[in-house]
Amino acid sequence: MQTDFTLAQLADPEIEAADTILRKCVHCGFCTATCPTYVLLGDELDSPRGRIYLIKNLLESDQPPTAKVVKHIDRCLSCLSCITTCPASVDYMHLIDRARARIEQTFARPWPERMLRALLAFVVPSPGVFRLALKAAALGRPFKAMLPGRLKGMVDLAPARVPAASAIDRPRVFEAQGKYKGKRLKRVALMTGCAQQVLRPGINEATVRLLTRRGCQVVVAAGAGCCGALVHHMGREDQAQKQARANIEAWEKAGVEAVVINASGCGTTIKDYGWMLKHDPAWAGRAARIADLARDVTEIMSELGVGEVTEKGLPVVTYHSACSMQHGQGLREEPKALLTAAGFEVREPAEGHLCCGSAGTYNMLQPALAGRLLERKVENLKRAGGAVIATGNIGCLEQIAGGFAKNPGKNGGPPVVHTVELLDWATGGPKPPGV
Repeated sequence: MQTDFTLAQLADPEIEAADTILRKCVHCGFCTATCPTYVLLGDELDSPRGRIYLIKNLLESDQPPTAKVVKHIDRCLSCLSCITTCPASVDYMHLIDRARARIEQTFARPWPERMLRALLAFVVPSPGVFRLALKAAALGRPFKAMLPGRLKGMVDLAPARVPAASAIDRPRVFEAQGKYKGKRLKRVALMTGCAQQVLRPGINEATVRLLTRRGCQVVVAAGAGCCGALVHHMGREDQAQKQARANIEAWEKAGVEAVVINASGCGTTIKDYGWMLKHDPAWAGRAARIADLARDVTEIMSELGVGEVTEKGLPVVTYHSACSMQHGQGLREEPKALLTAAGFEVREPAEGHLCCGSAGTYNMLQPALAGRLLERKVENLKRAGGAVIATGNIGCLEQIAGGFAKNPGKNGGPPVVHTVELLDWATGGPKPPGV
């Protein structure tokens, strides 16, 4: 793609990077076939190729975006399916991130939209505040008809019951167990996250049991918190970078060999810390080192092995590969191989490359499109026929579970659990709830 940036514009390292990305695009359109919004809407401007043209014009013009441009950029899920498909290796992820940041800096959204985004950016990254908000939403469900706009839908997304906080998520060290007691194989940090520890604390508990059983000393580091993904995808660069720096400092102090992440959306962002802070001389090197240490839990378990399988007669599992897992991190086979090694029969749904519609805050900011994608995903998962659905990302887990709750089918919907909960169960842990 030909670009027309001025020399003055190219002096900005962010524009220089965008120019390099844009010039790789060859207009082939392969990305349109695997883009969820293009598949749904058939609008060129809701495809990666169309958005690339919009971003090119936005950055070249140095003018605030129009409402039309913002609409089509906002509709992007950042699922990154296009990156998997693209034969020219266009770095769409960093290009759409640059567009979101420019929109945040220069576009005046309607005040209800600004308030909603500010509310999400304040509430969700803080587990304590998020827990209180979910409890308030559950209490307010009978009165949702009185709520304005998208707040009605957000109340529907809140669980009927909020689990109690787990002691696992407090700063501490968990020693290796069993035959590895006193002779650990690895010292790793566990990123406990923000939304996940509130919605499904059992996932972190299963992760600690699984890792310590396989010889890891697991550190929950003081000072670590939200990875920054949620606000990063809203274009709030300063807030995202602040959260990234806090995590980097916490994990450096912990002195670990790896940072283990069990929410793939978080993992994609943490593995990108080096890019996020590359222009900060004081943090660039430190960020790159932490990014290099970042591992999805299935990567670590692939190194360690599943271990002794103690559970027999395990159910058939349909594996939903989160977009951030398969497209963001390129991890496609590891989770399935681990489940198979643990004794599960693993199936995959049709259209596994298409997003479920969760995508961070997308299901709250774009509920209509998210709902259509969810309906499509639930139907494909039903056809796969597994007794249990497994995934490696909390957003997908909650989204799909909610979809089955609304449309369970004849025999009721299957339980939706995290991959580590199944691996933990197969190797000596408790049966996951609902299985």
